[in-house]
Amino acid sequence: MAGTISDADRCPCGSGDRYGTCCGPVLAGTRRAPTAEALMRSRYTAFCVGDVNHLRVSWHSDTRPDELTVDPDIRFLRLVVHDTSGGGPFDASGQVDFTAHYRTESGHRGEQRENSSFTRLDGRWVYVAAL
Repeated sequence: MAGTISDADRCPCGSGDRYGTCCGPVLAGTRRAPTAEALMRSRYTAFCVGDVNHLRVSWHSDTRPDELTVDPDIRFLRLVVHDTSGGGPFDASGQVDFTAHYRTESGHRGEQRENSSFTRLDGRWVYVAAL
């Protein structure tokens, strides 16, 4: 699902909500992700639509790489959240265990399983690192 997406489309993050009421406002910067899981879902959506800016601003500056690109040959297909720890509206840190399923341009199917850590900085969630 690379490229543009309509507010009326289902959100790529798999929440079942429409993009315009789910990850869309988070990517646009008009709403903060209320939980670590919501931020992780918005980052997954950013990979789906190629929004490198959202990936940069939602990544902790201490761990963010200098160069950041999205591979145009990868199409993300589905996100599965396995577990969360902390990361709620009143927590300072949290972890989200998930699998992102994808397909490459050549047709290879794969998945990336990750347990990500998040922290709250100045009232907003940011991705720190994969554990």
